[in-house]
Amino acid sequence: MNEPFTAPQVERIEMGELPCWRIKTAAAELLVAEQGAQVLSYQRHGEQPLIWLSEQAEFRRGLSVRGGVPVCWPWFGDLARNPAGVRAMREDHGSAPAHGEVRGRDWRLQDIAKENGAVTLTFDLPQSASGELPGWPHALDLTLAIRLDERLDLSLTTRNRSSYRVALSQALHTYLAVGDIREVGIEGLDGLRYIETLEDWDERHQRGILNFAGETDRIYLDTPPRLDLVDAGWKRRICLEASGSHSAIVWNPWIDKAARLSQFADDAWQRMLCIETANVLDDAVELAPEQSATLALCLWSEPL
Repeated sequence: MNEPFTAPQVERIEMGELPCWRIKTAAAELLVAEQGAQVLSYQRHGEQPLIWLSEQAEFRRGLSVRGGVPVCWPWFGDLARNPAGVRAMREDHGSAPAHGEVRGRDWRLQDIAKENGAVTLTFDLPQSASGELPGWPHALDLTLAIRLDERLDLSLTTRNRSSYRVALSQALHTYLAVGDIREVGIEGLDGLRYIETLEDWDERHQRGILNFAGETDRIYLDTPPRLDLVDAGWKRRICLEASGSHSAIVWNPWIDKAARLSQFADDAWQRMLCIETANVLDDAVELAPEQSATLALCLWSEPL
């Protein structure tokens, strides 16, 4: 017998200082903050969370929440490590924050759409469209569509409204929940080039499945559309299917760095892993006037 259909529920709530949206469907629950248009948590009913949110997360205005899926834009990481074309777009290099200018800003909810049991939230960032981001005076329409049905889909779209070409890097900085980081591996990276940022940004090649035994911070190049996080402890794989992306960052702080991180328990490194869908280094985006580009991620789980 088929289970009765349950109409999606959408509720506006407050988490600390942050207005948020809680979406419940027949299959899953999703929590999204208006600040940063940041997915905070995602969990299918009766299962472990897919998206990790720190137990010490702080929901404060102007502060990116630790966990979820922060949006890194219009540059990723340290601006000084970005391609020359991206660096040239920034007017004031001295005050450039890590991961760009949009994580701690209020996005505008454009629309809530319900269709066939799915819910889509669409956000935009008015300060980007008007060229009013600090040190970034370029008119770029920036939207993030978040769709929840049997899977979670994120689509970050940039359209260049300026009269000149604009270069940028970006990432969907996804924190994934795992049973124990020492019992997981990533499939789909075998044979790829990567930058080992912890050892002088040396370029290396991946051999086999990536497992974890220490701090990890790598940029993988020429990535395939799909990567799988295989979690033996929770007997599942988390599947990440990307489009508009040919680079990915894999990050876990391990023991020593975890103790120095804000909004991060000393032992939280055991329960999370970031696989960040990105456009970085040679994969950075360059847009002609009126040209657009979409960075997208589809996320779901399967039993082992």
